[in-house]
Amino acid sequence: MNRRDFVITPAAALAGNLFAAESDTPWQRRIRRLGQTNMTEHDPVALDVEQWADYWASLKVDATMVSVTGILAFYQTKVPFHRKGKHLGSRDFFGDCCAAAKKRGIRVIARMSPDLNWEDAVQAHPDWFQRNAQGEPVRHGEDARLFRTCMFSTYMTDYVTAIMREVNSMYDIDGLFTNAWPPLGSMPVCHCDQCRRLPASGTPSYWEKFNERTVYLWKLYDSIAKEKRRANFYFANLGGGIRSTADLVQLGELCEWFQSDNQGRGGDDTPIWTCALQGRVCNAVQKGKMANNVTGAWSTGSPRWRNVYKSEAEERMWFNETLASGMVPYHHIIGGEYGMGADRRWLEPARKYFEWTAKHDAHFTTKRSIANIGVVMGQRTHLFYKPPRGAQIAQYMDGLYYALLEGRFLFDFVHEDKLATEELSKYSALLLPNTALLSDRQCAQLAAYVNAGGSLLATFETSLYNERNEKRSEFGLADVFGIRKAGDPIGTTGNAYLARIERSHPVLSGFSNTRWIPGAENRLPVAPVDNPVLSVVPGFVAYPPELSYPVEPKTDEPAVVVRERGGSRLIYFPGDVERTMWKSGHTDLARLLRNSIGWVAGGNQPVTVQGEGVIETFAWETQAGFAVHVLNYTNPAMHRGWIRDFYAIGPQQVAMRMPKGRKVKRVELLMAEADAPFRTEGDTVRFTIPRVLDYEVAALYAD
Repeated sequence: MNRRDFVITPAAALAGNLFAAESDTPWQRRIRRLGQTNMTEHDPVALDVEQWADYWASLKVDATMVSVTGILAFYQTKVPFHRKGKHLGSRDFFGDCCAAAKKRGIRVIARMSPDLNWEDAVQAHPDWFQRNAQGEPVRHGEDARLFRTCMFSTYMTDYVTAIMREVNSMYDIDGLFTNAWPPLGSMPVCHCDQCRRLPASGTPSYWEKFNERTVYLWKLYDSIAKEKRRANFYFANLGGGIRSTADLVQLGELCEWFQSDNQGRGGDDTPIWTCALQGRVCNAVQKGKMANNVTGAWSTGSPRWRNVYKSEAEERMWFNETLASGMVPYHHIIGGEYGMGADRRWLEPARKYFEWTAKHDAHFTTKRSIANIGVVMGQRTHLFYKPPRGAQIAQYMDGLYYALLEGRFLFDFVHEDKLATEELSKYSALLLPNTALLSDRQCAQLAAYVNAGGSLLATFETSLYNERNEKRSEFGLADVFGIRKAGDPIGTTGNAYLARIERSHPVLSGFSNTRWIPGAENRLPVAPVDNPVLSVVPGFVAYPPELSYPVEPKTDEPAVVVRERGGSRLIYFPGDVERTMWKSGHTDLARLLRNSIGWVAGGNQPVTVQGEGVIETFAWETQAGFAVHVLNYTNPAMHRGWIRDFYAIGPQQVAMRMPKGRKVKRVELLMAEADAPFRTEGDTVRFTIPRVLDYEVAALYAD
């Protein structure tokens, strides 16, 4: 195979499309709705293309993915080893779909999957494929006829680019997209000749090489996209929340479109707010660029049913969270033949929802988040840190996130690589949920933030490791919090340690008639401090009950370190309190966390929402003014499974401080389709949302 053979069209043939006039705002940033039918091999002989295009047009989508794929070709390819589907025949199925979408004013993204190929390619190009430790090519886990390709091989630079250039030459497409690369769940483990020369997979050294390769390929593919026309671009499947495999800050600077493939939850223990969390990740690294979340209408989770609709209420909440967190909604169904026919339940609900969003686009076009609390997302910690036995890395953020929701705090995510002074100036407090890996530079940036009057809350092993996962002899933030390490982590063998109340403090508000509250499952001993708020009562056996009492009921080891330094408020928990709260559900720990967040934040939130229920709130400056989003999570399926029904909550009292010079002239409730009476007191606007079923958006029109 010769690379020159792959360049199907001379550059001169494309010259007429280059440097076409474009508006000042890139077209992808004007997209408000997206859709995709994930094509199957059988669709070329079964799908009614006009019906397919009419459906997406009825949803008012601005763009759709159409499958080219590197696994099965949906057009008459000339690229060697790009196998045509057995039902394609002489048809140009991709071309038919592309033309039908374009006829309706829908942009087309050519979708490819570079992660798998067939055995004939393995025989001809063994160097293209991942190898196991025995040197054998790695088969796909579900279909053994397919083999996993290696991202460090020429498969990615020769074969994939050949398909891209071929599609560019033949069709009026608007962009190129790769599904399943970069890998979402974990970094690849490969023992091919190329990868044997790399550091061990899963290490910080490997991650550097992984990111170098990812950036190189991203730029290569983007340059090919722009060979078609200047406004075209390449993007890939991202998502994965905080634990993305690729460096989110590097890709946030490169990518024009953050495609979050966070399609839904299922039978596992996944909280309902997982989609909103993904939106916070996007906002932390994209800053105004296009970001969407793919909502799978199919039955996500395990086991999965690709061709059957999930709960309508669950899909609706995923759409709600997408909008509320600042992303663009994306409706995804599987198979044109079956997706448009066998189970039609997933067609109409999405149509109605997208019609509703289209009426209010100006209120969903966000400019900036309104929040004064930042939660540091430690991507390296989530990739490389090894938590104590029995702990899961996601539990630290899950616990803190839940406490923030219960306390009804507005907050943003802040990536660990975006801690410069100008990035943090809007936040009165930063929260670090066991952010174990922090570089010397990041620790210095956090110290500078505190010196400038910012407040911090951190837990457990925060800053005890550098960015290469090398353990420090002392906390990197030791001087900031006034703490000194006094031992190695201590776990729980029976009865977890207790925290003894030593004096009153706002973090203990609501605790009465007790000297003890629960401690965490794991703690890192720290040296004594002056005038402690809580001290450690060491753990003891839970059984037999006759021995279940503290042998040492009082120590000088602090269970929390609370300091004030100038205008800064500082809290360090030596225990993994947020994780323990999430695992145990203990209400004392939840109260302690809420009180602590409120104290470090200073109780001066830009927006407050008071009322019953468990909610998540977002506030944005928008194209039309401002918007306050209220998501109602009060539901028995909040932590697991799918939502079956919604449970309405009553009046929510909203108070929002307006920026200087801005005046509200109208408040409209978009779901209720009614105006809300409001009053202005100084710089604060007050109004009531009478009822929230699943979601309400208060749109504030402002001069």
